[in-house]
Amino acid sequence: MLHGMAKQSSPTTQYDKKREFVLRQLDAHRMTAVEAATSLGLSERQVRRLLAAFRQEGAEAAVHGNRGRAPDHTLSPQIRQRVIELAQTTYAGFNQTHLTEKLRSVEGITISRASVQRILCAAGIRSPRRRRRPKHRSRRERRPQAGMLLQIDGSRHDWLEGRGPYLSLAGAIDDATNEVTAALFRLEEDAHGYMLLFHRIVTERGIPLAVYADRHGIFQRSPLDQETIDEQLAGRRQLTQVGRMFDDLGIELVTAMSPQAKGRIERLWGTFQDRLVSELRLAGATTLDDANVVLAQFLPAFNKQFMHPPATEGSAYRPVPARLDLLTIFSFQYSRIVANDNTVCYDKSVVQIPASPERSSYAKAKTLLCVGLDGSLSVVHNGRRVAFMPSKNPKAAIRVLKR
Repeated sequence: MLHGMAKQSSPTTQYDKKREFVLRQLDAHRMTAVEAATSLGLSERQVRRLLAAFRQEGAEAAVHGNRGRAPDHTLSPQIRQRVIELAQTTYAGFNQTHLTEKLRSVEGITISRASVQRILCAAGIRSPRRRRRPKHRSRRERRPQAGMLLQIDGSRHDWLEGRGPYLSLAGAIDDATNEVTAALFRLEEDAHGYMLLFHRIVTERGIPLAVYADRHGIFQRSPLDQETIDEQLAGRRQLTQVGRMFDDLGIELVTAMSPQAKGRIERLWGTFQDRLVSELRLAGATTLDDANVVLAQFLPAFNKQFMHPPATEGSAYRPVPARLDLLTIFSFQYSRIVANDNTVCYDKSVVQIPASPERSSYAKAKTLLCVGLDGSLSVVHNGRRVAFMPSKNPKAAIRVLKR
């Protein structure tokens, strides 16, 4: 029995009434202590203590001693109100798990996600994350080693929630580890963005064995497009700029037949459209550059929390061979015939090919004009760069064809 707390004057529950009845029967010697203990689900010792209290206090002894007392772990009203305020102001739009993490790491409020859920539900605040009823599908087994397969995709979304332009997020996730190997924001999903993405992956990690993508025209030409004469003579479809990049790097392109087939990155976008949008809001991001700064800060912590070790140790990323010219591979390539004055034109720029010991003139020669990711121009003849013009404005976005 609790000292200093008044007990209720009479039993209020069916169990209290049952306990009072059993104690009266026991006190009148119409029931043994063993029978009373069995009836109440208590030990014989507990029954004898209850009987002593009943004889002293009467029916009030049938009421449990903790009736009306708040549990020791009950959250204070001040903490509850603070959680509700933060959920509606600073962390408005955060899902309940994300909010719990922010309360612990930033606000110093250490409570469980279940407690946060109860507090918000009691206040009528629902989680912003909407979940569809899942369909029964058989999940493809993960590749066992990092670098064996990257799933790539772009997500067009109002990432800045009206504070800035609509953006497209291009990213790659490792099938074996769930690690987001690279991601970047673009004004639209384009070939330039995917080249920047893979330039980062290849230079920082190496060359993956394969990529898994949808059938977007950035990656492959539509089978509905009529074949050109050159394609008919070659016996294969002409590669897109990104498809040619994969081919040059020896990366197998596997195309998915449905969004569900590349479920890992589709689920990633669902998580990003929840967590990353909230982080962008918290940082006050309003521009493309702001968004990429927040993304760079967000990814390391996200990977640390959500990636897991592969089934097989080691890495399938291949080192970049010395013979590969990454400047040429990560560029937009166009066929050009050299003019009589040994020049090649692109847009409003003219690239002059200087004389060389191998060849005094390149007039009428078939060459490749390579537009680098920074806007630089190169002329390649028989696999050798014969001219180079640095970008006049490397930070400016270059004009890029869709394919």
